[in-house]
Amino acid sequence: MNRLKAVLLSFICVSLILGSVSLSFAQKAIKVPSPFEFNTPLDYQRATGKKITKFSEAPSLAELVKQGKLPSIEKRLPQEPKVMNVVEEIGQYGGSLNRAWLGPSDSFGPRRLMVEQIIQFNADGTKIIPNIAKRWEVSKDGKTFTFHLRKGIKWSDGQPFTADDILFVYEDILMNKELTPAFPYWLTIDGKPVKVEKIDDYSIKFSFEGPYGLFLYQFADKSADLYAPKHYLKQFHPRYVSKEELEKKAKSAGYNTWYELFQSKTNAWWVNNLDYPTIWAWKAANSPTEQRFIMERNPYYWKIDPAGNQLPYIDRIVNNLVTDITMVNLKAVTGELDFQWRHMTLDNYTVLMENRDKGNYRVLRWRGARGANPVIYFNYSCKDPVLKSLFNNDKFRKALSLAIDREEINQLIYHGLGKPRQASLISGVLHYSPEWEKAYAEYDPKKANAMLDEIGLTKRDKEGYRLRPDGKRLELTIEYTPAFGPWPDIFEMVRKYWESIGIKVAIKSIDRTLWQTRNDGNELEVTGWQMDSQAPWLAEGTWMVPSSFWGIEFLRWWESGGKAGDKPEGDMYKLLQAWDKVRKAKNQLELDRAAREMVKLHIKNIWLIGTVGETPDVVVAKNYVRNVPEELIADGTFDTPRNAEPQQFFIKK
Repeated sequence: MNRLKAVLLSFICVSLILGSVSLSFAQKAIKVPSPFEFNTPLDYQRATGKKITKFSEAPSLAELVKQGKLPSIEKRLPQEPKVMNVVEEIGQYGGSLNRAWLGPSDSFGPRRLMVEQIIQFNADGTKIIPNIAKRWEVSKDGKTFTFHLRKGIKWSDGQPFTADDILFVYEDILMNKELTPAFPYWLTIDGKPVKVEKIDDYSIKFSFEGPYGLFLYQFADKSADLYAPKHYLKQFHPRYVSKEELEKKAKSAGYNTWYELFQSKTNAWWVNNLDYPTIWAWKAANSPTEQRFIMERNPYYWKIDPAGNQLPYIDRIVNNLVTDITMVNLKAVTGELDFQWRHMTLDNYTVLMENRDKGNYRVLRWRGARGANPVIYFNYSCKDPVLKSLFNNDKFRKALSLAIDREEINQLIYHGLGKPRQASLISGVLHYSPEWEKAYAEYDPKKANAMLDEIGLTKRDKEGYRLRPDGKRLELTIEYTPAFGPWPDIFEMVRKYWESIGIKVAIKSIDRTLWQTRNDGNELEVTGWQMDSQAPWLAEGTWMVPSSFWGIEFLRWWESGGKAGDKPEGDMYKLLQAWDKVRKAKNQLELDRAAREMVKLHIKNIWLIGTVGETPDVVVAKNYVRNVPEELIADGTFDTPRNAEPQQFFIKK
């Protein structure tokens, strides 16, 4: 790790000697076209006056058709394929797109290149648009949502995609206690699960007990988890196969129960299960444990370009295994990657710019929709009772926030390109609050010390560190996974800031899988992540209310109706109540009122501590990889880079 950092540092030094690098956008940036997609060929014709008269396919697929190994393109596409516009020009078929990843634990990297929601947000999150569902209706009382699927979509094995594939997830996965012990909270209202009904092969209805004002936002963000290939998975389910046969299958595969076998088939299936049919643009072709994990084009993909060419243009995605994000950035600097967004860090921007001609790549900056990177937060249900008491004291949290020099972090780590700010909603989104952005975000170590003294932490040991109420040294451990930013350097700076006000800090960098295990097990004291999913925040609410990242025990209590987790008290309880009001809002006025209440509670309590936010995302693309937009909003809600529509990327020959 240190050697790799030294290599990158040497690149930077050369860059500084050779001269400064401009950090500005190109004057004529290549933007996402408007519109970026047309629901059907007829919609495209109405909008442009141009008619798509024929369909074309990749030469490799045309050869398979010629050999009788694949149906014709007309039989593989749906009745009304979705038409994707192109960023620059109609593409060329063929080639491999090389990127880097960290292995199976990094499965969301490949997923976010190709995931398909039933309905989805457009590229900038301003609209919810058709996708797998061609259209939908909402009842007047806001309780019922009916979706009409695009007829003729097929799985990658040629089997039809129908409402049965959604009903299967509802009836046989979500309603099965062995597979889903706790029903997904986002699919409930007042603790009562949604009811899903098949109307016909291509229409399905979701009904709730009460109005659900946020459902379409939530559905556009999470509906990719609500369909699965029933024709494939039913062979592993006791509703369709005898228990005796399933037990034999499970034991032969090394599992004790049928549901463990089933979960092995569905867990991160897009990388782990080569047999799993997909409707996404590419499909896994080899084991994700190999040095080069390959995903090949899906011959039944259901989108076309304006010329009638079936997408994707690129034959295969090659995910090259590396050990850490330093290696990802190094490979980008040396020109070994064709396209990379995930794990690129802004601290390497200068060296990337300086080596772009040599590496034959261009460096883009997409707008990162992050309120903080990283956001720092405490375990409010910490097993150490003394730390738990301190973490739940707002003056303690505010003191630690005031001790952080955000401007120094911005200048030293982010080249001054970010915004020193509190962990809060980003500017420009609904319910953004300038007051929240600035709350306890100034650098004031004197005030921080005074606040710690005020809550009784006045005694110190021989080394100058504060003592806890039980007489022990006040020590905190920050555990994090180095995944989405220059976090090692930032947390080291945070350690320095907090130790300067008398709090001993240990820093631990751990693997993401271990981090997830420790977070889920309530084992962490202090940690951090990127405060993403901000545009629009209503789709997830991850950082506005307790989630699987922060306040996880409060979330468990709330979603289980008090059967698990820790009961939230005071303002935390009020926060969850306000979120419930947002979810059930019958109109925009009710939604806005409850959302503003949530913002006020955050300002009062500072449950999350920000560092630097609204930082640009670095993207590297080879000069021959085209149709990559130079301007884009990057956010988890959009599954970026999915909202750049990689299926229309192409390799120009």
